[in-house]
Amino acid sequence: MFKEYTQYDALGLAGLVNSGQVSAKELLDAAVEQANKLNPKLNAIIHRFDQRAYDAAQAGLPAGAFTGVPYLLKDLSFSLAGEPITMGSRSVNIISESDSEIVKRMKASGVNTFGKTNTPEFGLIITTEPKSSGAAHNPFKKGYSTGGSSGGSAAAVSSGIVPMAGAGDGGGSIRFPAAWCGVFGMKPSRGRNPMGPAFGEGWDGAVADHVITRSVRDSAAMLDATSGAEVGAPYVIAPPTGSFLQAAMRAPRPLTIALHTQPLIANTVVDKEVLAVLEQTVKQLEAMGHRVVAAEPAINIDKFWHDFIVVVCAHTAFTIDNIERKFGAEHVRNLEPQTYNMALLGRSLSAVDLVHAKHGWHDSQYQTGKLLEQYDMILSPTVPSAAVKHSILPPSRMEEMLMRSSSVLNKGFDMGKFAFSSGAIEKLSQPVLGKMAFTLLGNITGLPAMSLPLGMSKKGLPIGIQLIGRMNDESTLFSLAGEMERAGLFSKPAFEK
Repeated sequence: MFKEYTQYDALGLAGLVNSGQVSAKELLDAAVEQANKLNPKLNAIIHRFDQRAYDAAQAGLPAGAFTGVPYLLKDLSFSLAGEPITMGSRSVNIISESDSEIVKRMKASGVNTFGKTNTPEFGLIITTEPKSSGAAHNPFKKGYSTGGSSGGSAAAVSSGIVPMAGAGDGGGSIRFPAAWCGVFGMKPSRGRNPMGPAFGEGWDGAVADHVITRSVRDSAAMLDATSGAEVGAPYVIAPPTGSFLQAAMRAPRPLTIALHTQPLIANTVVDKEVLAVLEQTVKQLEAMGHRVVAAEPAINIDKFWHDFIVVVCAHTAFTIDNIERKFGAEHVRNLEPQTYNMALLGRSLSAVDLVHAKHGWHDSQYQTGKLLEQYDMILSPTVPSAAVKHSILPPSRMEEMLMRSSSVLNKGFDMGKFAFSSGAIEKLSQPVLGKMAFTLLGNITGLPAMSLPLGMSKKGLPIGIQLIGRMNDESTLFSLAGEMERAGLFSKPAFEK
C-alpha cells in the first residue's frame, strides 16, 4: 500500500499520479484499506462500490485537477448513475438513472468515487444519526455527533479515508460538520454550483452543494472544476476574476471584518470555549494586518427562525409528495417522525405563508448586504458549541411518540397551524435551530460562507470559526483562509491527533 497516502491533500495526490510516482489503483488501494479499517468504528460510509472504482482506475480516469484521487459522495443530492440514493431514509431506495450535473463535473475533474456517505433523513437535522443506517461517529470521540447533514463526509475526510468528499449545505450542513470534525468547509454563493438537472435550486436557494476538505486549495480547485452555468438554471452568477485556486494561494489585501457574536436564534448560549477561540482568532487576524470591528446584522430574530422553518417544511412536504408520485408510496411509508411532522406542517401552510417567509428572507438579505457595504466579511462562531453526544439533538422517544400521535390528531383538525400559533414548533425546534444560530445566515442570504478549524475544546473536540463573504466573492474568503492555513492556524484533523 502507498503508506504516505494521508500525508497529501487531493491536489498533492493527483500530482503524484500525474508524475507517475503512484497509480490511481495504488491510491484506491490505500483509501479502501483506510475505509476497511476505520469505517466500522465511524459509520461514515454507507454504500460501497469498490469494484466500480477499480474498473475506472484500470480503464483510465479523466485528466483533471484530481486525476486518480479516491472520492466519496454524500448520499443525498448527488445522483451517480447505477448506484442507489437513499437520502438517509429507511423508505427511499432509488437507483439513479443518470449523473446529476455537479457529479458529471466532479467526475470530469478525475476523482475516483468508491462510496456514498451517511446523512440524516433528507438532510433535515444537523446531526447524522439516521434510523436507516445508524449514527456516524465523530472521529475525535466515539459516541459524539459528527454534525450534519454532511456528517459522514466530514468524518471520512477528518479520519483520513479520503482527502475530500462531496457535501451539501442548506442550513449549515457543510460548515457545521466541518466545524465539529476539524476540517475545512466552504458553502459557495447561491447559484455558483449546479443543482440540476432535476432541480433549479434547493429549498428556495438555501442549498449549495460543494465539498468538505482538509486543505483550502482542494476546496478552491474543486470549485473551479464544478462552478458555472448549467442548462435550465434559474440564474447565472458572475464568474470570478481568475481562478479560485489562484485566490487561495495569494494573500488578501488588508480586510475590514465585522465581528458577529449575537446568535440569531433566541435563547442560544455560546460556550465560553467557543468565544475564547473566536477572541483568539480576532487577535490573530489583527496581527496579520486585518481590522476587526464589532458589528451585527440588523436581523429580526423573531421572524428569522420562523421564515426558515416555513420554507423548509414546505419543501419537505414537496419532497415526500414528489418521491411518492415518481417512485410509489412504498418509498415514503416508513419516514422518521420528525420528517413526517415537517411535511405535515408544510401541507398546513398556504402559498401566502410561503411568500411571507420569502419576503422575510429578503429582509435578512438586505440587512446583511447593508452591513457588507461597510465590511469585507463577517466573522462569527460556526456553531455555538463543540460536538455533543449522540441522542441529544434528535427527538427523544417521548417527542417521537407525540409526533406520531399528531397524525391521528390531524384528522379533522389543522395540527400544523396550531403547532405554529401555539409556540410548540419554536420550543421543539430550539435545540436544533440554536446550534444553527450562526450558519443559517449564509443560507437565507445565499452568501458564501466557510468554517475554518481553528481551535480545540478541553475534551479534545474541534471548534470551527465562520467567515461569511460578500455575494459572489468566494475568492476573498479563499485568500484569507489560505493565509490563515499557511500561518499554521488550522488545528489538525483526527488522523493526526
